[in-house]
Amino acid sequence: MSDNSHDQHEDHTGPVKTPKQMLLLSLASFVIPVFIIIGLVFYVTSSNKPAAGAVDTEKATALRIQKVGTVEIRDANRPLKAGAEVYKAQCAACHDAGAAGAPKFADAGAWGGRLGQGLEGLVNSALKGKGAMGAQGGGDYNDTEIARAVVYLTNSAGSKFDEPQAPEAAK
Repeated sequence: MSDNSHDQHEDHTGPVKTPKQMLLLSLASFVIPVFIIIGLVFYVTSSNKPAAGAVDTEKATALRIQKVGTVEIRDANRPLKAGAEVYKAQCAACHDAGAAGAPKFADAGAWGGRLGQGLEGLVNSALKGKGAMGAQGGGDYNDTEIARAVVYLTNSAGSKFDEPQAPEAAK
């Protein structure tokens, strides 16, 4: 009878048989996950990955630390571009298609109300921007060249503005 009760009791026991085994199992259940977490953190942080969006880290670093302003030296004595040339390079993309409400080239009806501003007002709008048109001043062309493009564009619609000449150099 005692053998039978002993067999029944052994069927219900777990893998831990002694208090020493229980202590080691408890300690391992805390230490092993800690080492796994430390290993994962080391793996994620130790790799030398480029910053997001930067394949060339030296170039990205140079762009981040570049000076705020730059100096561009241009030839002040270069001949001025003609109005048609500036128009084709700078203005034609929008004014040929009438994009974003831009008055089209040679459309007298669209230009009629705007011509009342006079050349100075139209040039001012071109240099500073108006509506969807961005400011044209300070780009590849100087103010006189932009004014020449405005004269070319408005004369195609029927105005009779004179093309601005280069300002005389100070003596």
